[in-house]
Amino acid sequence: MALTVRFHEHGGPEVLRLDDVDPGRPGPGEVLVRVDAIGINRAEALFRAGQYIEPVKQFPALLGTEAAGVVEALGPRVGGLEPGQAVSVVPAFSQNDYGVYAERAVVPARALLPRPQDVDAVSGAAVWMPYLTAYGAMAEVTGLRPGDVAVVTAASSGVGLAALHTAARLGATPVAVTRTPAKADRLRAEGAAEVVVSAEQDVARRVLELTGGRGAAAVFDAVAGPGVIDLARAVAPGGTLLLWGAQSGRPTPYPGFELGMPALNVRTYTVHETTRDPDRLRRAAAYVASGLRDGAFRAVVDRLFPLTEVAVAHRYLDSGERFGKVVVTVRH
Repeated sequence: MALTVRFHEHGGPEVLRLDDVDPGRPGPGEVLVRVDAIGINRAEALFRAGQYIEPVKQFPALLGTEAAGVVEALGPRVGGLEPGQAVSVVPAFSQNDYGVYAERAVVPARALLPRPQDVDAVSGAAVWMPYLTAYGAMAEVTGLRPGDVAVVTAASSGVGLAALHTAARLGATPVAVTRTPAKADRLRAEGAAEVVVSAEQDVARRVLELTGGRGAAAVFDAVAGPGVIDLARAVAPGGTLLLWGAQSGRPTPYPGFELGMPALNVRTYTVHETTRDPDRLRRAAAYVASGLRDGAFRAVVDRLFPLTEVAVAHRYLDSGERFGKVVVTVRH
């Protein structure tokens, strides 16, 4: 048996329960993992609340797609892994099928990456989702190039910080957007060439000033909602407004017609575009691993919570106070 976080109804963090559950044996293509640390993400909070892009199919529901641990057992037709091996779990599956908020969890082998010896469990649970998301969006989708300007909203989130680091490593100029000035200095320390405070500045106007009127090659937005119309004004002709989150929770209009049909690319993106495509995942994992080796990339962890305080961790996640990742640790 294993302590496993489940929820029996939609709601706030208070609906999360710790149930004693048999994780089962791994089937074909699956692996049983002893979980040591869990990366907490907005997608899980939205899934819990019934606001995620994928609805919950049945209750009680599992939760979690990012973790680090050790392989305990292999199912049939699993190669390249062995019991006792340190691994990270990346978001490559539906939470309707698997969940890693647990002491032990069965996951698909395709969602596992070997964890280097110098990457501990906390870092291994915090580093992959943000950087796989950023690399896939920036390198694979928008083709960000050296000399480009990349604008990142919600820049103090785990994905936002990874995006700043990734843009810099690709040779682009990262511009961070944050709601208040409280995090501005920390964002500069994380490599933001400029910080725009949205509560005090007109974001589009400031980006246009920074780029000599041309605009940014790409804007990576985690907020969505009505603000996309103003953000679209900050995109250079032929550039891309990429929506990889919807933190506003409000309807998102298409900005092209209101702005006079400019040469604007608008698209949505999730990390699954990278993690569920074997070739893209291979390239992304190699790129992130090289960034970890040369020090360009690292896990930025805000706070740790024990598994027994997972509801508190979700409450902190919902507060918007974090700078980087929230991680839950598991004691065995």
